[in-house]
Amino acid sequence: MEQTEAPKKVRWLNRNIFGMGLASLFSDMNHEMATAVLPAFLSSVLGAPAFALGVIEGVADGISTVFQVWAGWYSDRIGKRKGLAALGYFITAFSKASFALATSWWHVLLGRTVGWIGWSIRSPVRDALLVESTTPATVGRAFAFHRTLDTLGAILGPLIAWLLLSHVAIRSIFLMSLIPGLLAFLCVVFLVKEKARIPDRRDTWESLQELPRNFKKFLLPIGLFGIANFAPTLLILRAQDLLTPGFGAAHAAAFAVALYTFGNVVYALVAYPIGAWSDKHDKKAVLATGFALFALLCAGFLFADAQRWALVLLFAINGIYTAIIESSQPALASTLLREHEHGTGYGAMSSVDGLGDFLSSITVGVLWSAFSPEAGFGFAAILAVLAAIMLYGMRLNAKEPA
Repeated sequence: MEQTEAPKKVRWLNRNIFGMGLASLFSDMNHEMATAVLPAFLSSVLGAPAFALGVIEGVADGISTVFQVWAGWYSDRIGKRKGLAALGYFITAFSKASFALATSWWHVLLGRTVGWIGWSIRSPVRDALLVESTTPATVGRAFAFHRTLDTLGAILGPLIAWLLLSHVAIRSIFLMSLIPGLLAFLCVVFLVKEKARIPDRRDTWESLQELPRNFKKFLLPIGLFGIANFAPTLLILRAQDLLTPGFGAAHAAAFAVALYTFGNVVYALVAYPIGAWSDKHDKKAVLATGFALFALLCAGFLFADAQRWALVLLFAINGIYTAIIESSQPALASTLLREHEHGTGYGAMSSVDGLGDFLSSITVGVLWSAFSPEAGFGFAAILAVLAAIMLYGMRLNAKEPA
């Protein structure tokens, strides 16, 4: 009687997943070291108004959206993704260091835009590589593991910046962020390997048109939530403003950075359990819950004051909602896309996110400056609730044709 070998179990935590996770850890250290001190740099060193921060984040997101579609589509077209991912990490590393040379807030805008272009090139390509390096049954935990390492970098980055604030100038912190940025680039070059793929010769527009119908439907609540989901630097700035009257500008800035770091610690603790949970349960409901939690966060900032315990709670919610969205959103997208369109699909999703971020950061910043911070947070809360309701009510069947 012939005996057949049991199929070999595929390890979800392999060299590619680990290598890309490590690259994101170092890259987020690079990004968050700069982000954590950016509000203080703009307001205290450059004397920029509050709306400038919203413009910087929003314009950078908006300009970078076209690169997300292009990078994802081009990686499908040539059948290769690793080189584009490495290029994106390299650009991002140097963009943050360029802040050290800024003498006006528009210089920061230029550097931030270049950095987001690098992020836009690497992000959809990296997500496609992650999906193709694991199995459908473990895609949630693969993304969650990746986002956990990413968030460890987001913890270490602000922590390092916070420790350095009282010893070196902010400009020096921007220069020091180049070290982890270059380590991220090297991780992709030496640790990540990609399998051979058949190139997809369709042009950009044809590839976008032929994405599955349900994936296109899915982009509607993603876009609506993107318009609500403003840059986290505005949370840091709001906490800093609330704390300044009682603690002084320097201590308020340091405590605001510590709050942001705490939120990232919460993220790191909950990201993997959430990803593993979403592998076994309804990813759509998990993601809708993340949208609703963001609305709760915005509602909390409507009534926030200088009470530190309340700010600690709000930044914990920030960590939880971010962990839900960043692990379950790409995992849910993977169930709606076919393999030959991973790059184009993730590029389209990143572009919709980026366009939403462009509108949200500018809108919230303008509402903040023209009326009050509460006007901006209220606007974001309403849109997030609508996005949660829209997503939860959708019927999404996997991989239906266009």
